[in-house]
Amino acid sequence: MGDGSARAFSAAFYAIGIDANPSPPGDERTKELAARYTSGDECYPERVTLGNFLKVVEREDFDPSRVAFFMPTATGPCRFGQYAPFLKRALKKMGYEEVLVLSPTSATSYRELGENISFFRKLTWWTLISSDLLRRMLHKRRPYEKVPGSTDHVYDECLEDLCGVIAERDVPEKAKLLNIVQSLQRSVRRFEEIDTDFSKPRLLIGVVGEIFCRLNTFSNEHLIRKIEEYGGEAWLSDISEWVWYTLAEVKKNLRLRGKGFSVNMLKAMLAGYVQRRDEHKLLELFERELKGYEEPHDITKILDLSESYLPCKGALGEMVLSVGKAIYLQGKGADGIVDISPFTCMNGIVCEGVYPKVSKDHGGIPIRTFYFDGTAVDLDNDVGIFMELAANYHRKKQVPRTLPYYFKIAA
Repeated sequence: MGDGSARAFSAAFYAIGIDANPSPPGDERTKELAARYTSGDECYPERVTLGNFLKVVEREDFDPSRVAFFMPTATGPCRFGQYAPFLKRALKKMGYEEVLVLSPTSATSYRELGENISFFRKLTWWTLISSDLLRRMLHKRRPYEKVPGSTDHVYDECLEDLCGVIAERDVPEKAKLLNIVQSLQRSVRRFEEIDTDFSKPRLLIGVVGEIFCRLNTFSNEHLIRKIEEYGGEAWLSDISEWVWYTLAEVKKNLRLRGKGFSVNMLKAMLAGYVQRRDEHKLLELFERELKGYEEPHDITKILDLSESYLPCKGALGEMVLSVGKAIYLQGKGADGIVDISPFTCMNGIVCEGVYPKVSKDHGGIPIRTFYFDGTAVDLDNDVGIFMELAANYHRKKQVPRTLPYYFKIAA
């Protein structure tokens, strides 16, 4: 998760009586601690998450009997499935074998978060959708701000507001959702009040790739800010996309096992119905703001777009989503696609092999994979060249972009 989503997710745990906090932000100390327990074969997100958790362990007030680490897992080709076992092994080497690692899995669409606690499952879903929305507003407004830093300031205010209402304890379910709705309504007004210049739209750059690296600004060297510096506006793929994908995978696997008509399938369908209903309730608050930035109504849209290149029945994980989403964003009028992936990531490597064909089939839209491994990189040259390619594509592209209302007002 990005910083905002982690803060909001922590607030959801706090609401049910658990003192939760996001892991510390990444820095050079993160790399130093991770290096003690890794060999170099691990992917970069593994090293960052491990190093940040170990920064908690080295605190003077660390009490292993009162600390648990939240590290989900997943099936499929990604090394993400090894993160939780690796963390447990590192803790054991340090003499903290008793420390709990809470590790729900994508194989069950993360039902372990609250199989029998429907309210908590709903609350975490509201939390992810809401934090995604605030991040989307940040990326929509920040490139056009007149006062540098003003949008970041408003985003922090909105996130603090949201976390406050999420963290409130002993609030009935309906009242909790209403409080979140009201917080988001306040956020819309705050973002609208930012002093901005919408006299000319910027190049729209879609951002896909490995979830952690694309969302964690420390890991990707603040690539989106660099895109903004070179005249771009980023459309970043959300966390909720992955949640919808894991639910689709649960349904697919049930059908493959001959359980298309079963209690488990009914549970999956009911979960999807409730998620979609609540998502719509939150998204409609931003309907005017997100005109032209609509996400697919159904994850099968993304999977279908990827079918000719990486069919979801044969390929798994982020590679399917990245390719499908790249095509979707091109259809929404994007001027270029950036894939953010860790160095040696299987998903990134497979996608990079497919992207030339995707680009050729879709008007020649530039698609560039940026790999990160924690070593110092100078992004200026590569981003500058990519943005020139995006500008050239923009001049000849056949798919128009639907501009938000504020550009029409400025015109």
